[in-house]
Amino acid sequence: MTHFVTSHGVYAVFALMAIDAVFPAASELVMVVGGALAAGVFAHGTSLFGASVSSGATAYVVVSLAGTLGYFVGALIGWWIGIRGGRPLLERHGRWFHLSHANLERAERWFDRWGNVGVLVGRITPVIRSFVSIPAGVFRMPIVPYAVLTLVGSAIWAFGLAGAGYALGSSYNRFHHDFRWAEYAVVAGVLLLAAYLVYAARVRHRRAEDPAR
Repeated sequence: MTHFVTSHGVYAVFALMAIDAVFPAASELVMVVGGALAAGVFAHGTSLFGASVSSGATAYVVVSLAGTLGYFVGALIGWWIGIRGGRPLLERHGRWFHLSHANLERAERWFDRWGNVGVLVGRITPVIRSFVSIPAGVFRMPIVPYAVLTLVGSAIWAFGLAGAGYALGSSYNRFHHDFRWAEYAVVAGVLLLAAYLVYAARVRHRRAEDPAR
C-alpha cells in the first residue's frame, strides 16, 4: 500500500480513501504516507493532472484534499447503496462489506445513541468510520446533514493524519523501517494464535471421538 501511494500519489490517496468509506482500507496509513509524500520524503514527488506540485504546504493541502474528497465520494456511494438496497441487501450480502447482522445492530445502536452527530463522531473514530456509510443509507438519514457531517469529519481525519506524516518529514523512512519490526511481531503473533487454535480444535475433535481420552 505504501508503494501504491508513493507511486501514484494523489490519485492513490483519492482512490484508497474512497474505498475506505465503505470497506476498511487502512486510511490511517494512506494519509500518513500521503503527508510524508507531500513533505518530499519520496523521490516520486506529488503531481496533479500531470502538473508537478512542489513539496511543502501546497502539496500537503493537495494530498489532504484528495483524501477528504475521495472519502466524501466513497461515503456518498455507500449511502446510496444503503438507500437502494436497504436492510435486505445487508442481510444477504453484508459479509462483502464486513457488515454482519451483529455489526448492523451495532451501527443501529450507534445512530440511536448519537443521532445525526453519529456520522461526525464515526468519521473520526478508527475502524468504525468504515461502517457508517451504508448503515446511514439503510436508516434513511437525510442526505444534506449526512453530506455536511461526512465532509467535516473526513477533512478533520485527512488533514490531521496527513499533517502527522508531513511533520515526520525526513524521519518518516526511519519510522517506517522501525515500524516493520512491529508488523513482523503482529504477523508472528497471528500465526502462533492460528496454530494454537488448530491444535485446540484437533484435540477437541479427538476427545469427542474418544471420550476415554
